[in-house]
Amino acid sequence: MRAVRAVEEKKFRTSDDFELFYRYWPAEPDTPSGAVILFHRGHEHSGRIMHLVDELDLPNFAFFAWDSRGLGLSRGEQDSEPTTGTLIRDVQDFIGHISSTYAIDEEDIAVLGQSIGAVVVTAWAHDYAPRIRCMVLASPAFSVKLYVPLAWPGLKLAYAIRGNFFVNSYVKAKFLTHDPERIASYNNDELIVRPIAVNILLGLNDIAKRVVADASAITIPTQLLVSGADWVVHHEPQHRFYERLGTPCKERHILEGFYHDTLGEKDRKLAIDKVRNFILERFEEPDKQVSLLTADKLSFTRTEADTIASPLKRFSLKWFYWQTVRMGLRFCGWLSEGVRLGHSTGFDSGSTLDYVYESRARGITPFGRFIDRAYLDSIGWRGIRRRKIHIEDLVRNAAERLQREGFAVRVVDIAAGHGRYILDAFEQIDIRPDSICLRDYSEMNVAAGKKLIKKRGLEDTVSFEKGDAFDRDSLAAISPEPTLGVISGLYELFPDNDLIRRSLDGLAAAISDGGYLIYTGQPWHPQLEFIGRALTSHREGMSWVMRRRTQAELDQLVAAAGFTKLDQRIDEWGIFTVSLARKNAG
Repeated sequence: MRAVRAVEEKKFRTSDDFELFYRYWPAEPDTPSGAVILFHRGHEHSGRIMHLVDELDLPNFAFFAWDSRGLGLSRGEQDSEPTTGTLIRDVQDFIGHISSTYAIDEEDIAVLGQSIGAVVVTAWAHDYAPRIRCMVLASPAFSVKLYVPLAWPGLKLAYAIRGNFFVNSYVKAKFLTHDPERIASYNNDELIVRPIAVNILLGLNDIAKRVVADASAITIPTQLLVSGADWVVHHEPQHRFYERLGTPCKERHILEGFYHDTLGEKDRKLAIDKVRNFILERFEEPDKQVSLLTADKLSFTRTEADTIASPLKRFSLKWFYWQTVRMGLRFCGWLSEGVRLGHSTGFDSGSTLDYVYESRARGITPFGRFIDRAYLDSIGWRGIRRRKIHIEDLVRNAAERLQREGFAVRVVDIAAGHGRYILDAFEQIDIRPDSICLRDYSEMNVAAGKKLIKKRGLEDTVSFEKGDAFDRDSLAAISPEPTLGVISGLYELFPDNDLIRRSLDGLAAAISDGGYLIYTGQPWHPQLEFIGRALTSHREGMSWVMRRRTQAELDQLVAAAGFTKLDQRIDEWGIFTVSLARKNAG
């Protein structure tokens, strides 16, 4: 008879100050190998997966399992409705809490998610690019079977009309497992929450589509368990996800006759043995990453960008379509101030960015202002404004760290545009910087930035100079020595990693040991082809074709320059990231 491991009940607070309940099973004394973190199904809670701790029989591993926000013992009052982005951020906060509280390195963590828990974990792996040892996904709910014709469009329409509301789960316990004890416990469990908010249901569906389509960005060793007789989710997206995974270390197991509760099935030992072996094998091997430093030469994102950059066959249907789109944008440019500015300075210029930050619709006639409002409210520009908020948040975080650690707060932004977001960031906090050096290659941006500095009366603290963000020696010579470097909205525009490495090497040479770096990324975008085929860049009217970098690729470039990543923010749509890293000593 296997001994039942002792469990401790704990709580922690997320980054938005919401209290989450979790259970903790310590490893056997003096024998820790790492940690396994369990993520339960939707509607359920950590008590439903406690049996896995004993059945996996990994005494050298600490185990953790939370009650997801709004479920189990993590139900509580909050000022705003949570979103799927909140749930993904909660995973990041939970991992961070475990790492700091229990001194467990991220590289020594394995995660195991079931159903909706597996979707949230997969989105976290995609968006935050953690350096965990491996992950196991059991029947991920990438596509839920709703059984009602036009259910998804109907829910979207109802949400648009009614706002948020709740729907009850249709799933009965007898369709989850063949195990009579599990069926009975499910039916009698008062902590199971059957209603789910429609915004969460729709959001999870959108996120699942995104991570399945972009699974090549995930390089974490992954095991996928597919229940062969699943009544709840479709199989096909699970297989597409597996085939696209970007890791060479992956396993797929199809468990014939299993219902959706894969790890709670009557014959679950078949699945649990596979999970146990996979985790042990990953921890027996040295931790190693898939190198992405040359992804600009050969990768799926390079192929994607090359495809968008390739000219279309003249007079084909697609050629006519994009010709029509460009003509429409030229017409809009006569009426909309934002579209006109994009055509004249580039849709990726500092002037356009400043206009997007202001978010004030302008144009000729009310119709022109209507067009401008629609332009400013496009998903990309909404993401840009959210990125600004995240930059301000991490600037505050870095400045507080520097002050706590006795450093002067000396800031450099190497591609500042007009510099508005940096100036706004320090207006939001009580810490007054010792100096701010803003740089940009464009004389127009330098002039506009100096005008903004003068308007705010900051000439004694803030300077603006012309500078090349890719000139390694020029960056290394920045004086006074900065303690905080900022790179925002720059690297996303250039596909070449050699350029990025020169820039990062220059910053590493400039920033004081123990200083900080804030950098932005764009691991995903829903409008890449529209941007590449219809919008122009600030670079001599060229098409604005972007090779996106996965977060893992960007983080590796930053690490290669001598920085250690500490924190990250990402918008609700998974488009723009803002990260904080610290320069390693020496």
